[in-house]
Amino acid sequence: MAGPLLEFETEMFLGLFGCDGLLVVAEGMGLDRILLQFMRVYSEEGSLVLLLNTTTAEQEYFTEQLRMEGVTHLPRTVTSDVQSTERYNVYTEGGVLFVTSRILVVDFLTDRIPAHLISGILVYRAHKIIESCQEAFILRLFRQKNKTGFIKAFTDKATSFSSGFCQVERVMRNLFVKKLYLWPRFQASVNTVLDRHKPDVVELHVSLTPAMRTIQSSILDIMSACLKELKRYNPSLEAEDLSLENTLGNSFDKTIRHYLDPLWHQLGAKTKALVQDLKVLRVLLLYLTQYDCVTFLNLLESLRSSQKIFGSNSGWLFLDSSTSMFVNARSRVYHIPENKKKLKVGAEAEKQKSSSASEVKRELVLEKSPKWEALTEVLQEIERDNKSSQHEPGHVLICASDDRTCAQLQQYVRHGSDQLLNRLYARTVGKRDSAAAAAFELDSHKKGKGWTAKGAKGKEPAQKQKGKPTKTKKRPSLTLTQMMGKEETDKAAAIGSSGDEDELTEDEGEEEQLKLDLSSDAYYGVLKEPLTVIHPLKGLTDPHSLTRVLHEVEPSFVVLYDAELSFVRQLEIYKACRPGKPLRVYFLIYGGSTEEQKYLTALSKEKRAFEHLIREKATMVIPEEREGRADTNLDLARNLEPANATTNTRKAGGQEQPKEPSRVIVDMREFRSELPSLLHRRGLDIDPVTLEVGDYILTPDTCVERKSVSDLIGSLQSGRLYTQCLSMTRYYKKPVLLIEFDPAKPFSLMARSDFRHEISANDISSKLTLLTLHFPRLRILWCPSPHATADLFLDLKHGRSEPDAAAAQAVTAESDTVAESADLYNPGPYDFLLKMPGVNTKNYRAIIKNADSLADLAKLSQDKLAEILGNVTNAKSLYAFLHNVADVPAPVQKTKQKT
Repeated sequence: MAGPLLEFETEMFLGLFGCDGLLVVAEGMGLDRILLQFMRVYSEEGSLVLLLNTTTAEQEYFTEQLRMEGVTHLPRTVTSDVQSTERYNVYTEGGVLFVTSRILVVDFLTDRIPAHLISGILVYRAHKIIESCQEAFILRLFRQKNKTGFIKAFTDKATSFSSGFCQVERVMRNLFVKKLYLWPRFQASVNTVLDRHKPDVVELHVSLTPAMRTIQSSILDIMSACLKELKRYNPSLEAEDLSLENTLGNSFDKTIRHYLDPLWHQLGAKTKALVQDLKVLRVLLLYLTQYDCVTFLNLLESLRSSQKIFGSNSGWLFLDSSTSMFVNARSRVYHIPENKKKLKVGAEAEKQKSSSASEVKRELVLEKSPKWEALTEVLQEIERDNKSSQHEPGHVLICASDDRTCAQLQQYVRHGSDQLLNRLYARTVGKRDSAAAAAFELDSHKKGKGWTAKGAKGKEPAQKQKGKPTKTKKRPSLTLTQMMGKEETDKAAAIGSSGDEDELTEDEGEEEQLKLDLSSDAYYGVLKEPLTVIHPLKGLTDPHSLTRVLHEVEPSFVVLYDAELSFVRQLEIYKACRPGKPLRVYFLIYGGSTEEQKYLTALSKEKRAFEHLIREKATMVIPEEREGRADTNLDLARNLEPANATTNTRKAGGQEQPKEPSRVIVDMREFRSELPSLLHRRGLDIDPVTLEVGDYILTPDTCVERKSVSDLIGSLQSGRLYTQCLSMTRYYKKPVLLIEFDPAKPFSLMARSDFRHEISANDISSKLTLLTLHFPRLRILWCPSPHATADLFLDLKHGRSEPDAAAAQAVTAESDTVAESADLYNPGPYDFLLKMPGVNTKNYRAIIKNADSLADLAKLSQDKLAEILGNVTNAKSLYAFLHNVADVPAPVQKTKQKT
């Protein structure tokens, strides 16, 4: 299915095969094909190769491809389902292994994996390898134990290396590789091969309607105004990143968050509102070109009507451009005749008087999307070509951006634009007037089912049916909430409900289903003759879904309803791999639109990223020992002394005594975090065991429970943290709660705006205060990042004895004795005693020595208690608590006895 490698792919493979390195390929240029070739070579018993950084869907795809090519020793997956005792056998069987990072780290640390037998490691998505990540930890452990194995890394995200200082060099340092292989699309050998087998490309620059052009211009004006305001309030922001061109790109949200997240808690309401407005405006731009006129109007109207959004709006709704946008958006859907306008007092009056049909009788315009008409023409041309061709009809693949667009296209091809738009209108805007809604429903039924007159071609509706209607419900279309990001869910709730998405995917129930035997479940089967399939480009759970459809349907015609850079390149390689077979690609794009600008910006960004990498490669200084094959690589050295420690050189005989390395006992579940990697880097030996109490044991007395901010909030609300602190204080002298912040987020539990004048029991700060009052011995550590935590742990361990793994593992929540004073007391009465008035952590031991039980304590006089406690006030409080009679009225006691 993948086919033999092309000339430049063979060159890529041989270069990386001959010498370890980092391979950076242009997006969509078949990086998975190169990785598959490496897997094919190493899928044998004689080699043990680990593949890092792949998802489950990718693992299934790679295994399936190798199976189809007849590879006998298929890759195996090692997850927590494989018992630790069985894992050694799996490793020694050889071949390519997918192993989860957490398991691999633990197996390296416990020597459960035969490091000397590993032939090498393949790293996918190499741009994500930063110093503190699990994969970097695995590579460091591998290089420390194995000096001969290879490390080969792959990525197709060149733009990830364009930000930050010496980013590619830092990634290569973490990968322990010396060579950088760059393969942009403009490489001469790539151009030669792909130009030789070019697909027949038909570019259709579709014009926006005058109303759409005016709306687009209005949105861009408003965005420009918002950006100007944002720069005025935050002069520190990079001017280049806040250009209008960059605002259109997909990575804008990430860029602005990168700058503003660390100080989000300090920002004023105005800045936050502007960031939110830019998100909303970006979604409006997307809806304008992506969906129909009714869906766009619904979104716009919901923005105005939603009090929640309106309350946080920075004022753009009052701009002239905003008025123009609303007027034009309505004019695309309907217009009110002149004689009816006199009945209107204002825009709002129309809504309030909607009970009378005569006052809101509108003439429907329902402007068709220009791309729909272009698609009809394309399908007609394909049909003509198929009829005149001597061969059997060529299959057609239509690719659109997301599920929702695909569902609309499927409805359009099956029923025509009139019925689709009428139905959308009646279900949304038309609901404001029931009479109008009924009329439109009737109108849509009169139109009947079938293509528009332009594209009917005698096709029966039974032939146009979505392939697997139930699948769409599994994969809901992209809502505004998802586009704007999860953190704004509440604000977007009102907007997200505006688009009635389900009506697009409902089946009429009376049409024959067109079922296709395809492994991907994200497609929409539309026609049988010629076979036409609609498939989304984004939002798929399986990243190789489109590749599967491409090779299984083998289309002769591909219609790119939406442009996606990586898929365009994929089509070029697909054509080059099938030199004798025809392929025509129809490229639909709105000329002079933000859609076209976004595509061109993505192209130029990647080009600039490769040019930057080429310049950096030319000036890069790579130390000879970078690969770590000798012991001279300083990245493999571990700092066994803290940076501030002073070494005494005046020892007898001039020799230092060998020092036993420090050790930290770490709970297995903690290997999902960055901290164990950083502790190991600083020279601490890591002992991975399963702990029931605590996450890290630093000394025999010090136990640490680590919480991220989100964990802390959840644990405080559920009460789990109380139980954890109770266990820690019971079994360790120095219980510690470590609150670890994300370095990219504010080092603050709550924003300034969240502080109230009155204390509330539900506040996080209040709950933490109560926790420290309940557990006076509990210490809280505040750490801005995992790096700061690692340094703090070193300081806490300095000069103290080492913990014992067996003893730490033996401590469980059910243990009924405490090692420190097992002969003195049981936990139950001890906890009860500490809760009594007058008893505290300083005087409770004196009570335990003088009273064997709570009954003995009750017999002691107040003077005796004062003598034991050494404080008259405390003795009085305790005596009163033990001897005061509860003042209960007699009748109440009688009724209790009767019942």
